[in-house]
Amino acid sequence: MKEDLIRRFTSYVKVNTQSDDDSPSCPSTPGQLTLARQLVAELKSIGMQEVTMDENGYVMATLPANTDRATPVVGFMAHVDTATDFTGDGVNPQFVENYDGGDIVLNKERNIVLSPKTFPELLNYKGHTLITTDGTTLLGADDKSGVTEIMTAMDYLIQHSEIKHGKVRVAFTPDEEIGRGPHKFDVKAFGASFAYTVDGGALGGLEYENFNAAEAKLIFKGSNVHPGSAKNKMLNSIKMAVDFQNQLPAEEAPELTDGYEGFYHPLTFSGDVEQTKVVYIIRDFDKNKFEAKKAFVQETVQKLEKKYGEGTIELQLKDQYYNMKNIVEQHKEVFDVAYQAMKNLDIEPQVLPIRGGTDGAQISYMGLPTPNLFTGGENFHGKYEYLSVNDMIKATKTIVEIARLFEEQA
Repeated sequence: MKEDLIRRFTSYVKVNTQSDDDSPSCPSTPGQLTLARQLVAELKSIGMQEVTMDENGYVMATLPANTDRATPVVGFMAHVDTATDFTGDGVNPQFVENYDGGDIVLNKERNIVLSPKTFPELLNYKGHTLITTDGTTLLGADDKSGVTEIMTAMDYLIQHSEIKHGKVRVAFTPDEEIGRGPHKFDVKAFGASFAYTVDGGALGGLEYENFNAAEAKLIFKGSNVHPGSAKNKMLNSIKMAVDFQNQLPAEEAPELTDGYEGFYHPLTFSGDVEQTKVVYIIRDFDKNKFEAKKAFVQETVQKLEKKYGEGTIELQLKDQYYNMKNIVEQHKEVFDVAYQAMKNLDIEPQVLPIRGGTDGAQISYMGLPTPNLFTGGENFHGKYEYLSVNDMIKATKTIVEIARLFEEQA
């Protein structure tokens, strides 16, 4: 299994699948279609049935039941795109066998080092085989590790027919990183009773609570005049944007919050004296606090418009997804089976809130309860991203055990 996981993952990360929020197409980038076609061919080659890919790049396939017992159809999902935060072009994975707990030099020429002094959780991986970046790109473990583990689990179940299971559906989807993954996902065509996104982090992660999420795009409209004659004439949009930021609660920022605490986060900032654009994400687990944060943004815009002039600030505010806890708790079996599967494999479940989002958040509200499972990756979206092959094996076995338990408990 180890060799299969490494071979598949290495193959997948070589394809640049970064999504693009500025693209109106689905998928938003051609690389995602390239990998989707590769996955279609592989699904067919390992013996999966009803393998399809639609015009939007959504791949689905079926592992038929090998039991006569009436079992619910269970689904497993992962996304093929990688984050926009850091380049995913030319990924060159590095391997560390039997990690000794010391510094890992990712790139000697650029002095880029993955160190437990900065990332103390590395010490949890002593003795593991790790896959890292070369310091110049992200790795793509989010979520090509999930794609790899689902594919390998299906291959394993096909090769081990003595493991009884009901019908299993798998899906590989585009554009999760830009929040569009579920937008064209056909829940009815998928046909599952319950599903799991395999899109989490460290060993044992079992997540069914996530942020309520919104995006705020602000355009500050200034008026540029030569600075030598600007008195009482110039309106500097950069300063307006800074003024807005200074109105937000300083302590409600990602770098100062954890657990169930929400935040405002300026994601991008670009502009000049004439016009500045800032994109924020707004997050909170509590729905009332979430609504209050959005209202505060709107009120702050109105306040600053009184200061700078009507029409000087344009706000586009939209919800992105909601806390799936409200849905999953109504279908406790989907959580209980995953919890028991991990316990059966001597994995201690880590039931923690997701300080982010997965496709499962939106898909749960589309009628398919979809909590999230671990993949074995850490430090997603940047050059310090790494992945434990040992924990990939455990993630793959968890998928297999979930399929088995649904049949056993039918």
